[in-house]
Amino acid sequence: MPKIKTKKGAAKRFKVTATGKIKREKAYAGHLFTSKSKDRKRNLRKADLVSSKDKQNIRKLIPYK
Repeated sequence: MPKIKTKKGAAKRFKVTATGKIKREKAYAGHLFTSKSKDRKRNLRKADLVSSKDKQNIRKLIPYK
């Protein structure tokens, strides 16, 4: 059976932790910062975990990570 190709766009966006959870960066942190509060901007800097529903689909995109 042939190997599955990794979706390179997904590989650049997601990292797998040692316990098997998938880390992601938060959205809406690219521009237009003057309209966002200080607390909101600080919260956007932190990484987040992918929800359990999305995890199943993302594992198919990055099978060897």
